[in-house]
Amino acid sequence: MNIMRIFEIVASVDEEAAGPSYSVPRLSQSVAALGHEVDLASLGLPGTRNWAGVRHTRYAWDLKRAGPLSRLGVSQTMRRALRQASADIFHTHGLWMMPNIYPAEVASRHGRPFILSPRGMLGAESLRFSALLKRGFWAMAQGRAARQVTCFHATSEQELEDIRAVGLRQPVAVIPNGIDLPTANEPTSISRLGQRRTLLYLGRVHPKKGLERLVDAWGQLEAQHPDWQLRIVGPSELDHASQLKARASSLGLARISFEDSLFGKAKLAAYAEADLFVLPTLNENFGMVVAEALASGTPVVSTRGAPWDGLVKHGCGWWIDHGVEPLVATLTLAMKMDSAVLDAMGARGRAWMKSDFTWDAIATNMEQVYLWCLNQA
Repeated sequence: MNIMRIFEIVASVDEEAAGPSYSVPRLSQSVAALGHEVDLASLGLPGTRNWAGVRHTRYAWDLKRAGPLSRLGVSQTMRRALRQASADIFHTHGLWMMPNIYPAEVASRHGRPFILSPRGMLGAESLRFSALLKRGFWAMAQGRAARQVTCFHATSEQELEDIRAVGLRQPVAVIPNGIDLPTANEPTSISRLGQRRTLLYLGRVHPKKGLERLVDAWGQLEAQHPDWQLRIVGPSELDHASQLKARASSLGLARISFEDSLFGKAKLAAYAEADLFVLPTLNENFGMVVAEALASGTPVVSTRGAPWDGLVKHGCGWWIDHGVEPLVATLTLAMKMDSAVLDAMGARGRAWMKSDFTWDAIATNMEQVYLWCLNQA
């Protein structure tokens, strides 16, 4: 086997940074487990550590307190390190920051393959947020970097369509994220606690997640289901949690809670103790939380904004239209179901995750993409 030297680049792996902070390190570790040399670069407190076979280096974030410029993630130390790297492959994750631009410069200079994973940032709803800034950055740097890509990595067919919608015509490899199944000593749906049944949302509290519709739907459901509660768990962005709390208060809702982020075993416990998980998102390239809920044995209600039509095929949830009324209709049906029925759906979801979404399989597929790109170069 030829050992590849692979450089993965992502703006952040902090837990608050959401999906890529989990999926990019796990992809890196899983590819390294196949015998390749993998470096992972991100912004943060400078330092290097060995992370399950991956050399992870954090680089200083310049202009961190420079107002709007801080969003760019400028890091001259990262730029220099990439220029000096002897990598065979450069793979960046995300857009709109300089760590997504530097690899394009370096790959072009050294004649190396350059792979870009948009991580949902080319979705129509995502592009609407800070649209003027994104159009400006696209014209200044991001568009040029995107046109230099050897191969894109999409986590779903929808993300492939998003890539094509902005006029990019390079090859695209569609490979989903992987998932770590809870181990025997970690909680699964079998260990639900308490008498009150729980509908859970876990993730960023952001307008694109459709949570205002969920709160309005809960306004029609709460009185009809006195044995149920709604938990909304995750970090608030754009002060959205305050807006949702005000909306819940105006509706007189009593069994709805807003909670800070959970990590590790606390997050696994939240999934396991939930009877039902809901993702009312407007747009999602993958929806890591859906995979996490299913891996914990919890059935899922997801809008069509996330690419989870397999919920219906595998009998572990619902894939519904956008809007308050579809949420009310589906949640009414699901919340009337006996716990044993929901548990059986959750078990089918966990089996699906174990069959199709292990990191070993995902890494093997990504390895083939890297080899193909090297052959093209």
